[in-house]
Amino acid sequence: MQSKRWLLPEGVQETVPPESWRLEAARRALLDLYWRWGYELIRPPLIEYLDSLLTGAGHELDLHTFKLTDQLNGRMMGVRSDMTTQATRIDAHRLAATGPARYCYIGSVLRTRPDEPGGSRSPLQVGVEKFGDAHLHSDLEIVSLMLETLHGMGIERAYLDLGHVAIYRRLVALAGVSADFEPTLFDVVQRKSRPDLDRLAADGRLGASLHDRLATLIGLNGPASVLDAARTALGGIDEGIDHALDETAAMVALIEAHYPDMPLFVDLAELRGYRYKTGLLFAAFAPGLGRELARGGRYDDVGSAFGRPRPATGFSADLNLLAALGDFTDDRPAGGIFAPSDNDDESLLAEIRRLRACGERVVVATPAHPETTGSGCDRILEQIDGTWQVRPLGDRQHG
Repeated sequence: MQSKRWLLPEGVQETVPPESWRLEAARRALLDLYWRWGYELIRPPLIEYLDSLLTGAGHELDLHTFKLTDQLNGRMMGVRSDMTTQATRIDAHRLAATGPARYCYIGSVLRTRPDEPGGSRSPLQVGVEKFGDAHLHSDLEIVSLMLETLHGMGIERAYLDLGHVAIYRRLVALAGVSADFEPTLFDVVQRKSRPDLDRLAADGRLGASLHDRLATLIGLNGPASVLDAARTALGGIDEGIDHALDETAAMVALIEAHYPDMPLFVDLAELRGYRYKTGLLFAAFAPGLGRELARGGRYDDVGSAFGRPRPATGFSADLNLLAALGDFTDDRPAGGIFAPSDNDDESLLAEIRRLRACGERVVVATPAHPETTGSGCDRILEQIDGTWQVRPLGDRQHG
């Protein structure tokens, strides 16, 4: 029986060959994709001081963050559980960009709890962020790149979900909901629990007008045509709500024009990331999978916490999940060349260097283990008639 000493913590994964090489090939392919779209690679630190890491959007992640004390100065630090805030800090202070700026990143994050039961606490987060442009076409660029990411990973049967946090936010503000009661109300709406919403009204904690509007909001999900019902039920209440509905409709039109075959749904009560998101929300799902493949949205106010308010939009995903679900293949050739061990033979050493420079995988034997077993090679380097030649393994000749 395997010793429990070697068990990994719940929700923490490791990868081994060949999957680890496939995952690395996927990482490289995505970075190449983002580079072709003009995104610059950033590599935020794994750990930061809490007063920076939990600034702005980071407060949403407080419960997800592992915390520890810096033994050099006694300050509290946190292990990153998301890289969005770090990208915002880099844009605001490290690079101090003034115009539109595009960043991409891939790296491990660690969370105290998974996003869903049985999920990972150590995702390999991949994402892109665009700062400095509030135009809807920047959101379209991010959605497009999210879909291209799924395509690049071999995930073809996905559908897109759109929402907008401003509708719920304005309804709550217009009703004057207290800061103490709002988290309770938010939880009910996020879970789309009509019975709980009715219970709050019956207990006198929720006014009839807001109850009716939120009950309507909970039901506004389905094909893009639900926007017509949303305009009928919620239009004209507030300019902010009207603008959110117009913006969502405009995004639907753009996506349908650019991706006419993409199944598209609207969910106006989807509030994931509500505490720091400010506008459009988008997520990609796979049929039969009860969790998101990728998610993102607009978060224009986060930069304010760093002293530089800038429009911002982006998306992120777990590369481990995408690799597990997708048909991405590692295009590197399998096998390799097994070479004999003879450090005194200059011609052999020169040939090994030449083969490796040409991109070949060459495994050199050791005196204690001259056999090819376990090397993963399908060819062998042999000296035939005074020259070093590569031959298929099993077709050995001696010169």
